[in-house]
Amino acid sequence: MTEGIRTIIYPVKDIAQAKKLYTNLDPNGHNQGMTGPVGYWHVDDIKKSLQLLLSAGAQARQETKDVGGGKLIASVKDADSNIIGLIQLPR
Repeated sequence: MTEGIRTIIYPVKDIAQAKKLYTNLDPNGHNQGMTGPVGYWHVDDIKKSLQLLLSAGAQARQETKDVGGGKLIASVKDADSNIIGLIQLPR
């Protein structure tokens, strides 16, 4: 089950500078290593959701990764190169 897109991650090149700007919005700094804003679908089971997307023809972009505090993210690309993000929050 998904909860729809509720998270967008903005990537940064200079984490120190970004922390100055974004500290009031996202004190955990989950924006490293990406190339553009990504909408994240909140899912209950990220591994299952990722497999469903890959089985439907999506291409893996970022494998499941813990970005701190038990938050898991992953992303895929669709046939038109659109990025689809997945996020699973800790339970």
